[in-house]
Order: sequence, then structure tokens, then C-alpha cells
Amino acid sequence: MATKQIVGRNGAVLQVAEARAKDARTSNVHWLTPRTWRTWIDVGLRGFGPEGVPESGWAGRLEDRNAAMVRLLTSSGLRRSEGGSLLTFEVPVRGVAEGRYCRGRIAAEVTRSKKARTFYVASETVGDIETYVASSRVWVIRKAQRTGRYERLPQMRLVTEVTRGLRPMVHWRTMQGVRGVRALDRLSVWERRLMFTEGPYGPEPLWLWLNEQGLPFAPHSWDGVFRTANERCARVLTPPDRHGWDPHRVFAPYATPHSARNSFALYMLVVLNCLMDQRYGLTPQERRDFRLLYGDPWFMVQNLLGHASRETTVSRYLAPVADLQLRSLLATADDEVERAPMPQLDEVFARVARESEGIQDLEAQLVPGAGGTW
Repeated sequence: MATKQIVGRNGAVLQVAEARAKDARTSNVHWLTPRTWRTWIDVGLRGFGPEGVPESGWAGRLEDRNAAMVRLLTSSGLRRSEGGSLLTFEVPVRGVAEGRYCRGRIAAEVTRSKKARTFYVASETVGDIETYVASSRVWVIRKAQRTGRYERLPQMRLVTEVTRGLRPMVHWRTMQGVRGVRALDRLSVWERRLMFTEGPYGPEPLWLWLNEQGLPFAPHSWDGVFRTANERCARVLTPPDRHGWDPHRVFAPYATPHSARNSFALYMLVVLNCLMDQRYGLTPQERRDFRLLYGDPWFMVQNLLGHASRETTVSRYLAPVADLQLRSLLATADDEVERAPMPQLDEVFARVARESEGIQDLEAQLVPGAGGTW
């Protein structure tokens, strides 16, 4: 692996991978365990109170959209700009014989590396997205159609065909009748926001995530959704007598779009180790042969995240658990790995959090609700 020397913040000369992410600083990395994400979604996005049910008077604004997006990020490891710029036909489809994960493809132009890659997302999360598409998304589209909002968009491109094959092409025509075509991989985020299809009641956006006006919800706008959810978690979960008085104890989880990606990496590392070392009952020699054939968990997580360098995955994103003896840690887990998100591994993640810096694991205080996946 090619390396280069850089000067660190304290003046020391460091040897790093040439292809390491430029913004992959340790200070940017923090994690939430699966049960902490479940609490954060229930309280911050779905209006739950300490009793484990939505508070009286709760009127969530597009809460099905917000919860579906967060679960997409936590179960796939997609970046905010990647998950936030999906078109409707890019969402994986659940088949009759579909497993616990569905496979999708991220177009090259919306990735940081400008290289297309495959991503995997929990089938339950795909179900959440399908519910959003069939409910509040339809509602905001109908409102926009009734007011003629889409017809007033001068740059709207009405897609007439998306070809199949190794290099899908998107064909469209403008409101002025001008026709165009471009490879799906080459559509920029800005161009994606202009793509519409002809629905039963008029034009409909192909951009998956919409705001209350029925227009594309910009990827950077998700920061506001996370900020509002963080504020609500702090207000609901922090005891009244502790607000502003106890800087050494945290009662409420704090999350960002990128912490969803980091949490996915931590989750997959633990689960892949568990699958290899526990479920299959591999001997040391069998484990070595298995990893030579399929790659070790670090390599698998690197590919899932789309990192150019394994060093970025090991030394930056997953640094707090890099030195843990996960095999011996997981060997004490009594339950088998059965299904995502595997709540039976909550205690395993709790022990990882206790031995590591920067991992949020708040013991659930709520009555279990219908939170589903992360």
C-alpha cells in the first residue's frame, strides 16, 4: 500500500496511507450502539416520551420519512449525500425469496470516490421506505400537483426511459420539448433533483426524499432533522433537575448523519466477527482459510463503506475497537446470531462501549415500542 509522510497537529511526522480520507479525523468519529439508535429514533423522530409511547399532542412532521432515512443510513453505511440523493427506482426491491438484506447500487457521481459500488440494506428498512413512499410522500406530491407547483419548474426534466444493463442510461425531455440522455452513473446531485416521471395525476419527482412542499429535500437539510431530534432527546431524557448541571453524565444520545455511518461500521465489524468465530464454530485453521478466501471483517467493512484504503477503516473509523480481542469478547455471548438488528447482542455492544472511547450506549429507559430496526 502506498504511503506518504505528513506533519501531525503536534508537529510529529506521521506515515499514513496515500489514499486515506482527507476528513477522516478521530474527532469526527463517534458511535451509537444499536439499542441507543432505537431510543434516539423513538424519542427524537417518533415523539416517544419516557413511558415508551408517543407523547400527547405529538404531531410528527414527515416522521415516517425521517425514520426511514435514518434507518437507511444506519443499516447500509451510506453517506448523507449518497442516501439523501437516491432516486425512487434506485431503492432495492424486496423479492419473494429475499433474505434479511437487499442489494442496491450507488451511482458513481454521488460518491466521494466517483466510483459506483454495491450497498446492502436491511429488508425491514426497505419496508420502511416503501411505507413512506406509499403514505406521506404521496400526500405531499398530491398537494403540489393540485397547486400546479411542478409545472412551474422551468428546468424540470420528464424522464421517458431508464435503460437496463451494465451502463443504464436515463432519457428525458424538458418542458420546452428538448430531449436529452445521460448515463445514470454520471447524473449529478443537482441533475437528479430535476428528474420527474409522469404519474397518474401529473408529474412526480423521482427524487426519493421530499419536503412538505413536495420538492426534493436537499441532502444537507438532514442536518436540521438530526439537530431537532438531538434537542428533543436532550429535553425528554434528561431529568428536570439535571438540565445544565451535570456535565459529567449524559442522559440523552447525540447523533449526526455521519455517526450513522460510523455506527454501521462498528456494528458490521462485531457481527462479522461473530458470524465467523461463533456461528460457524471455526477452528483457528478454518478461520484462516475462510478469511483467505473471503477476506477478513476489516476488508469487508472497507468495501461496504467504499474506502480506498484499509488503513482508513482500521485506524480512523474503527480505532476505538481496533485493539479489542473481539473473538474472546464475543465468545461469552450466549445467544446465537439470528436476525438483524440482533437485539440479543445489546450486551456485547455494551461491553465494547465500556472498554472503548467515544461509543454511546445508553441503557434503554423506555418501554419497548414498535421501533423496528435502527
